[in-house]
Amino acid sequence: MVNNTVDTEATEIRCQEKSRGGLSYEVILAEPAPNVAVPKRPVTPGKNVSVEEIEQKLKAAEERRISLEAKKMADISNKLAKVEEATRKKDEITNEFITQTKEQLESKMELHVEKREAIISDMKEKLKIHAQEIEKTRETLEQQKANEQKAIEEKLKIAQSLRDENIKKMLNRLKEHNTIKIAEIKSQNDQLECQKLEEKARIYENKLFAAEQNREKELQKKIEKVQKLERRAEIVRQNKAQAQDLDGQQSAIASSG
Repeated sequence: MVNNTVDTEATEIRCQEKSRGGLSYEVILAEPAPNVAVPKRPVTPGKNVSVEEIEQKLKAAEERRISLEAKKMADISNKLAKVEEATRKKDEITNEFITQTKEQLESKMELHVEKREAIISDMKEKLKIHAQEIEKTRETLEQQKANEQKAIEEKLKIAQSLRDENIKKMLNRLKEHNTIKIAEIKSQNDQLECQKLEEKARIYENKLFAAEQNREKELQKKIEKVQKLERRAEIVRQNKAQAQDLDGQQSAIASSG
């Protein structure tokens, strides 16, 4: 509690208007100066304040307070309106950006799908043409193989026929020769002539064996040639099967895409 006696301490009160509708007071306390006469409070003439003046002042203060609060509310409303407008514009820009981006993506996707379908269609057409060419090549090779096989069989038949005919002729000539020779030298040396005839027969047999070996070699060469043709035809069939598998895979990718 502050002591109000003037001989113990001095009190200074400052008053200033802090804001509209209110007052702020600043109280400063100081040590009393020694041997200093404290001035007496001047006596002011009394002033009577009516109730109406007090009510008017209170009313004016209340109006200032209400006006200040209304102004604050108006400022807040303006700020909120600006924030809402900025938010609305931001939402509009964001929605426009999303719409444009979506349209661009859809356009790119449509272009990509069209290019992909065009590529798949072109690949199918090329594979179809390639398969047709492979089929034609296979048919040509099979025809060549059949013709060569037929020619080989004809040659084998002719060679067999000639061989049988030559053997028959040789046997006939040998028989005739042996008969004549035996008749001529029978009186001289039957045994020697028989040996000579046997030697000739062996020579003929060796010649026939060599001819048979040569024929077998020629036949083996032709068989190897036919086997090569068969391997080529098998490779063509495998390529065709791979092309058909690739066509099926492309069709499955197109249907799943």
